[in-house]
Amino acid sequence: MDVDVLILGCGSSSGTPAIGCACPTCVSADPKNRRTRASTLLRANGVNFLIDTGPDLRQQALREGLRQVDAVLYTHPHADHLNGIDDLRAFCYLKRGAIPLFGSRFMMDNIRDRFGYALHAAGPQWDKPVLETHAIDGPFAYAGVTVTPIPVLHGQWPILGWRIGDVAYLTDISSIPDASWPLLAGVRLLLLDCLRMTPYPSHLSFAQALELAARLAAPRTVLIHMTHELEYHTLSAQCPPGVVVGYDGMRLHG
Repeated sequence: MDVDVLILGCGSSSGTPAIGCACPTCVSADPKNRRTRASTLLRANGVNFLIDTGPDLRQQALREGLRQVDAVLYTHPHADHLNGIDDLRAFCYLKRGAIPLFGSRFMMDNIRDRFGYALHAAGPQWDKPVLETHAIDGPFAYAGVTVTPIPVLHGQWPILGWRIGDVAYLTDISSIPDASWPLLAGVRLLLLDCLRMTPYPSHLSFAQALELAARLAAPRTVLIHMTHELEYHTLSAQCPPGVVVGYDGMRLHG
């Protein structure tokens, strides 16, 4: 299955530039050093799957001319991956229909508790999101596309990565449980968490990301969810063959 990939944002929770920072990355004029919060669009068989709804969703959609979201795949409920959920109302309005949300039961319960107003039938003005929650615990099909959740660890917290076709998206991870490795067999394009150079309890460092990428051996690995400590060109120069640094607006084909 062909999958088109659009990186909407590849930044960490603070984004880049970070408020109050004058480091070389934050003051850089290079657009590849300007990172909104992490989110990616996977398009397969004409279906647009949005991974996470961070607080920069509106800005990302306007920047990329995005008008269609058919379903949302959630990794976990941290603010930088969820709190832009209200911006889905524009896509509901455009399609005049509900958007299904997929994730763990914990994720769906969190959405129901925090954003219950978005889970009702449409009003005459379509002034609120119209969303449907679906708790999943294994591969499922949506609109003829097989979607596979990948259980991973964010520190000690179990969250989800996602796979469609030969493309896998793993953000905010610190390790991959043994049982999840078979779910990644044959992946040819990997979008992989890479927070900073030094280790961090709930994310991969650059060295850890390279080690994991080498073990998986996908032909292409793209680094995502980076802090301002990682300058695009400096980091690119340190990447081995097959590994590249992601940037906002990057388009790939898997």
